[in-house]
Amino acid sequence: MNMPQAKNNSVIHPGFCHFINEEVLPLHAIEPTKFWRDLEQLIADLSPINRQLLATRDQMQQQIDQWHLDHKDQAMDTKAYEAFLREIGYLVEEGDDFTITTANVDEEIAHLAGPQLVVPVKNARFALNAANARWGSLYDAFYGTDVITKTDELATGKAYNPARGDAVIAKAKEFLDEVFPLESGSHKDVISYVVYYHHLLAFFQDGSQTGLKQPCQLVAVNGQRSEPEAVLLKNNGLHVEIQFDRNGQNGVKDPANINDILIESALSTIMDCEDSVAAVDAEDKIDVYRNWLGLMQGTLEASFEKDGQMQTRRMNPDRIFTDLDNQEYRLHGRSLLLIRNVGHLMECDLMQDELGNFVPEGIIDAVVTSLIGALDLQRTQGMRNSRTGSIYIVKPKMHGPEEVAFSCELFGRVEQMLGLPENTIKIGIMDEERRTTLNLKECIRQAKSRVFFINTGFLDRTGDEIHTSMQAGAFLPKDQIKNQPWIQAYENRNVDIGLQCGLPGKAQIGKGMWAMPDEMAAMMETKIAHPKAGANTAWVPSPTAATLHALHYHQVNVFEVQARLKNRPKASLTDLLTIPTIPSNLTLSDQVIEREIENNVQGLLGYVVRWIEAGVGCSKVPDINNVGLMEDRATLRISSQHLANWLLHGMCSKEHLDDVMQRMARVVDEQNTATDGYRPMAQNANSVAFKAAQDLIFKGVIQPNGYTEPLLHAYRMQVKETH
Repeated sequence: MNMPQAKNNSVIHPGFCHFINEEVLPLHAIEPTKFWRDLEQLIADLSPINRQLLATRDQMQQQIDQWHLDHKDQAMDTKAYEAFLREIGYLVEEGDDFTITTANVDEEIAHLAGPQLVVPVKNARFALNAANARWGSLYDAFYGTDVITKTDELATGKAYNPARGDAVIAKAKEFLDEVFPLESGSHKDVISYVVYYHHLLAFFQDGSQTGLKQPCQLVAVNGQRSEPEAVLLKNNGLHVEIQFDRNGQNGVKDPANINDILIESALSTIMDCEDSVAAVDAEDKIDVYRNWLGLMQGTLEASFEKDGQMQTRRMNPDRIFTDLDNQEYRLHGRSLLLIRNVGHLMECDLMQDELGNFVPEGIIDAVVTSLIGALDLQRTQGMRNSRTGSIYIVKPKMHGPEEVAFSCELFGRVEQMLGLPENTIKIGIMDEERRTTLNLKECIRQAKSRVFFINTGFLDRTGDEIHTSMQAGAFLPKDQIKNQPWIQAYENRNVDIGLQCGLPGKAQIGKGMWAMPDEMAAMMETKIAHPKAGANTAWVPSPTAATLHALHYHQVNVFEVQARLKNRPKASLTDLLTIPTIPSNLTLSDQVIEREIENNVQGLLGYVVRWIEAGVGCSKVPDINNVGLMEDRATLRISSQHLANWLLHGMCSKEHLDDVMQRMARVVDEQNTATDGYRPMAQNANSVAFKAAQDLIFKGVIQPNGYTEPLLHAYRMQVKETH
């Protein structure tokens, strides 16, 4: 293949060159030679800045480590610590108040509150499931999960359980009664629905009738009004579709012939190039980019076998109803798709500069995902993603205002390169690194014309908390860390600053992931706390979880909550600076220590073996109690850093950890006995996955910011080269 001639003789991976030249650029009016030369110039200009930012991270970490070592025999002086952080530039002065000016933002971001999925874009089937999760069956969500207790009478199995089906219908109608109440009576007793002018009439067995307590909740209909196929209701900006079918599986036995209730569920989805993806080389990255291209073109497909038959999944079309004035009422059929790029740390083999250095992966991500995202902006009909002309990039793992400013500079340069209007590329700031948390207002200021999203993430944030304060002492067990003052201050301060900077109506304030996809009853009890905290989105692990979590946004009007919270006192900076180490007056029992080490090691091994051996970046991994947990690199970061911290401070020895790792390797091997192609780790001196897990712990102190990517990538590439 003829390689493109870039003016400084950069080397471009042949597969990457072919993908861009043959699959992407023909869809644009961009000449290939110009594209590659512009890209090379961008890399030449910005790579040195990228590397300097990483050097600054390392320098600050060394200074913080030394401060803790110098003060290790003294009681923690928070004021002196804060002064030190300001002196080294880790903590910056907070400027005057301001309001973000982000414009041309889709309603899913600006004006609606609801669940957000995160999915590895490298897996086409998962990506399509998530894109299509804008709508979900409430009946399916209730039937298939533990939201309805699976007693003997209400058990699930291969055959349909009519008793469980009846319980599902009853619970679904309880939802209708709560959110769309009738003027009198219950939806459970309705025998038919009729749309009469602008009203939904409900008829009962005795011939009486009633309407909705709030008639304006009816917005559209399908079919004849006297015998509708579906009615569309709306509450807190979210739609619910009641579907009727007298011959349907459920409709045939329902007094009102309701066959299903569809919930507007995942309003947005993060297509992830980062923590949930194992993409270590050009081959992997091209797969990622190709799936993103298919999503932006509406052409992505995935074929698979289910119940002995081949099925093909595609993106859902828009949903069309007739409003009450007989006009078309069109609803988006898919989640609004966001793309999470990688952070600033890693470099990739897609290109080499004139000195032979691999280039920063984050720079390539910004260019390629925007180049592909711009194709959506050319569309005026059909499967469109953004209807306001925006590309949404979630940018993870930024440390402080300088790094946010760099990302904004990068996005601005990409806009110039692609001929896009200024601020077309929006930025999501993930508040998951300590220096960003402490300086969040100034981070948002740097992106005030682009920011569309801030969120919190306990796992990465705790991993960075541990690494930043590695030398301060041994950290509490993970469950106890969650109950320390800093974590509530972190969660509250994120909302406080988001409100102070005027995000409502322009951007999302988000919360983190529910990690147990099989524990939906517990999620329904717990996760309502997120909208109650003023977050207009929160992460969920599956389309089913999105449908269930969407019910919370009917129960809670988030924008009213935000209005009430706007003037509360801002969460304490002092609490944020309180390091969750084990206090001197607390002694952990041997049993507590052993259990914590076993939990960390087992989870780490269970995740790493899939990452290294199978290239699976996110999956449901059974924990030590065989509860399936959604694991990604954030969970790995906290586990590995916690173990490295305990080893450093003598909470355990290397010999003890070696013994626990062998025992837990046997547990993980047993949990994977039914996994095709699985290579056991226990007593296997050649297990690459086991060696990777050891390095993540024993070299954890020296990993940059405690990140796991450098070691994971190295070991995964070793496996790819030998298998």
